[in-house]
Amino acid sequence: MYEQEENNIELPFGRVMYVMAKPIGSACNLSCEYCYYLEKGKLHHSSSQQMSDEMLELFIREYIQSQTTLEVLFTWHGGEPLLRPISFYKRALELQQQYAGSRSVVNAIQTNGTLLTDEWCEFLRANNFLVGISIDGPEHLHNALRHTRQGEGCFKDVMRGLRLLAKHRVEWNAMATVNSANVAHPLEFYRFFRDELECQFLQFTPVVERTTHNPNGTLLAHAGQQCGSVTPHSVKAEEWGEFLCAIFDEWVQNDVGRVFVQLFDSTLANWVGQPPGVCTMSKYCGHAAVIEHNGDVYSCDHFVFPEYRLGNLREKSLSAMMYGQQQSRFGVAKHNSLPGQCLNCEYEFTCHGECPRNRFVTSTDGEQRLNYLCKGYYRFFDHAAPYMDYMRKMLQSGQAPARVMEWVKSQLH
Repeated sequence: MYEQEENNIELPFGRVMYVMAKPIGSACNLSCEYCYYLEKGKLHHSSSQQMSDEMLELFIREYIQSQTTLEVLFTWHGGEPLLRPISFYKRALELQQQYAGSRSVVNAIQTNGTLLTDEWCEFLRANNFLVGISIDGPEHLHNALRHTRQGEGCFKDVMRGLRLLAKHRVEWNAMATVNSANVAHPLEFYRFFRDELECQFLQFTPVVERTTHNPNGTLLAHAGQQCGSVTPHSVKAEEWGEFLCAIFDEWVQNDVGRVFVQLFDSTLANWVGQPPGVCTMSKYCGHAAVIEHNGDVYSCDHFVFPEYRLGNLREKSLSAMMYGQQQSRFGVAKHNSLPGQCLNCEYEFTCHGECPRNRFVTSTDGEQRLNYLCKGYYRFFDHAAPYMDYMRKMLQSGQAPARVMEWVKSQLH
């Protein structure tokens, strides 16, 4: 019997539920220097991080039955989810069909791409998986921090995987990190994805991690800890701002409506008063959690720490955990914990303080919880503001995208 939990907190994020699944936990065939998830295996007493058939069925049934929309998105993540065999995902598809009812199911999988084969790609194509590929730019930038467990670069293996995806016409997008190795090369980074990979959908995330020492053995700090030093692989705030501005200028001159950069799209969405589509740029969070291989559910993929554990699926329903008081408090705290410097900022409406995991520096007023990347984001928003203002006017007046292109090009010549 599930433990029931009373919920008296208004949910600011509505009733859409998203829970990312970790069928292999933090296990991975690579050992990237900046990875924030490899150490999560220390949270579990068992050496195996494989989701059991029983837990797989329990999760799929609960997840589908808890949805309030007609389309259900499953995202399989890691670690490296391709360490589970194709038979695991075939079973997942069978269970989805069994419990879907009138709902449609969509599957996405995030992979480093090195384990892709013809067989994998045939399966992904036949079942309409959207594939996210982790790649950090051209070979010398990618291999700087993304290594095999033997310390060798993995770029060539990723590119082999991308060629296989293209061969089998599998839909994919790029998910990159911006780190100390590539942050000084924004145009080389961006043009690699646009020109060499012909990637239309690009998401990049800044690496910001801090070290600390916790009783449970984990080494990384979270937002609630005002201690620890930033790792050498993390970006600096000023570098992040210059990186964004350089790519934005290239994108706004040549690629609006042709290449979709998640951060730019989300910025424009906030500029016109629409949901940004990414939690880091939303006013509230808490609608997107993660389930580990053993059924433990945590508030967020970046908050897999004991104090953010919502419970276990064997003991509580997903609805009780996701719409319960603990997760609701977590969600509203994103806005409610902002320091005065953020609340008084002219760009708070589009930044919303970014991700709480990065809020560990002191504001100009001496308050805690200012975002470490604040200066970089402010530099970018201030730079992009004239373009965003005009694109908002064009969109609100129903003007064609070509008019937007014509205007932004005129501003750069």
